[in-house]
Amino acid sequence: MNEKGIGGNRNACRWYDGTSGMKTAYDAGMLDKKWIDEYYMNEGKGCLRKKRFEEEGYVSPDYVLPNGTVDEKLKKWVTGK
Repeated sequence: MNEKGIGGNRNACRWYDGTSGMKTAYDAGMLDKKWIDEYYMNEGKGCLRKKRFEEEGYVSPDYVLPNGTVDEKLKKWVTGK
């Protein structure tokens, strides 16, 4: 599912790295590429996770998508429940 060089995109959000829950989920095949293309490869524009972190210091759970919704399948994968 992962494409070679996706993390090296110079327009990538600065938070899309090895510590990113969204990157981990994408690399594991748990997250559709549209989330990466629409948010992380667009400098994080429109990403509520990024906005909340930078403005409030709030770290979203790894199952909260960039638009702020909870992905139940991802939540089960992350929490093991």
